[in-house]
Amino acid sequence: MIIMAVDFGDSRTGLAICGKSEFIASPIGVIAEKDFDKCLEKTAEAAKENKAEMIVVGYPKNMNNTIGERAEKCCLFAEKLEEMTGCPVELWDERCTTVSAHNYMNVTNTRGKKRKAVVDAVAATIILESYLGYRKNSSNK
Repeated sequence: MIIMAVDFGDSRTGLAICGKSEFIASPIGVIAEKDFDKCLEKTAEAAKENKAEMIVVGYPKNMNNTIGERAEKCCLFAEKLEEMTGCPVELWDERCTTVSAHNYMNVTNTRGKKRKAVVDAVAATIILESYLGYRKNSSNK
């Protein structure tokens, strides 16, 4: 199944995708958009262009497992994205993915503007890899 992951942010939204084999998650870009509705439209467009059959949206729970304002906004984004695309959309715990993305970027010595431009796509890739690992080890495919 072709699955697209979304790391929704207030200024930048990272996107990643995997092919039907569900083997490798790859970053496909960042949407630089601050307007919620425009970001939603561009994300839905990316899902259609990439023939996504399912979408996973990062769900930033607090470290104590509570749901904050950011997670609520991501939930609304996911609901509207499902309406717009007709694809099933699942929320996926994304705690620490941006930190992990920055750690990966440190290892590759990616700095400055280039880092800022790709960190959200890397975070989306980490979200998707985590979700694919769950699917691989779960009978709930």
